[in-house]
Amino acid sequence: MASQSNTQIVRWTVIISSFIIVASILWNTYDFFKKFKNEERAKMEVLAKAYERFNTADLNADISLEYKIISNNHNIPMIITNEKDSISQWSNLDTLKIIKPNYLRSQLAVMKNQNKPIIVSYKDNEAIINLYIYYRDSDLLTKLKYYPVALILILILFASVIYLFFKSNKVAEQNKLWTGMAKETAHQIGTPLSSLLGWIEILRLDNTDENTVVEIEKDVHRLNTIAERFSKIGSIPELKNQNIVEATNNAFNYLKSRSSKQVEFKFQTANNEIFIDLNLQLYSWVIENLVKNAIDAMKGKGQISLAINEDEKNVSITIKDSGKGISKNLQQKIFSPGYTTKKRGWGLGLSLAKRIIQDYHNGKLSVLKSELKKGTTFLITLKK
Repeated sequence: MASQSNTQIVRWTVIISSFIIVASILWNTYDFFKKFKNEERAKMEVLAKAYERFNTADLNADISLEYKIISNNHNIPMIITNEKDSISQWSNLDTLKIIKPNYLRSQLAVMKNQNKPIIVSYKDNEAIINLYIYYRDSDLLTKLKYYPVALILILILFASVIYLFFKSNKVAEQNKLWTGMAKETAHQIGTPLSSLLGWIEILRLDNTDENTVVEIEKDVHRLNTIAERFSKIGSIPELKNQNIVEATNNAFNYLKSRSSKQVEFKFQTANNEIFIDLNLQLYSWVIENLVKNAIDAMKGKGQISLAINEDEKNVSITIKDSGKGISKNLQQKIFSPGYTTKKRGWGLGLSLAKRIIQDYHNGKLSVLKSELKKGTTFLITLKK
């Protein structure tokens, strides 16, 4: 418990520290942006004074400083207009786009929206001339303006990664818990199973009907198989070269002998021996699960057909029932964990079946065909 508490503290410390660092970077960036924008305004005001001195200076006056100030503006795009909004000068604009008729006017509109104009007033033959210097943010300032947006996106991405990381850790811890419980359940079941096998031998010695003893023995062996499945949860299933026809027929016949006589079972195969790599216990469970679902869909009355076919590359197993069918919008949803139409159960059967076929046997499990009130056909495809 202490180690889990320390882990939680470290996690939250990392998260809070990361958010504080990113928030401080955002604030400093915003502060720097404001200062840089004010500096550009100050530069343009100095430029305006230089224009004013340049236009009012005597012929013999030294205007080298003013000229230098005006000519050194290489970064800030600007347009100078008169009182009638007629453009007289511009600088630092795209020279290739200048030839377009509306380019200067569109740039002027942008500048009017971004910054207030700086007015340059001077006398010319007793007439007062007013010039308006419009400017927009430099390319550097424009890029800086979008930097916080990029930083926020990075922060969101960072937070998402942290969330997914912690979520996966939590899921992994839950999986470990369930795995441990499953293994412990298998261990606990083992003791009464051994006792049941002993009682079966006693029944034989007491001359109990052999058919009854055989059926009880089958059920005990099935319980043992279930216990083994539980004990192997969390470990990588071992695949062995098995006769899939025999494995399928055994699982099919087991449920056939324990189902209602109103359910007709049909088993078809073109070849009695087809060997592929299988985990016998997991594959048998998939067949049992699909057949039991078919019996439930028919409410204990109808026909179930299982057919095995093969070609050069694949083996296909189709399980067809005459049940209520599945609507098209549910044919993918039925494989989702937790989805069920039954009053009892956790909705994990088909989800686990698909995972066993796809992840462990490199095959496919899907709904081949389904019609409402006519039945459903499931298809398992396995590579040879």
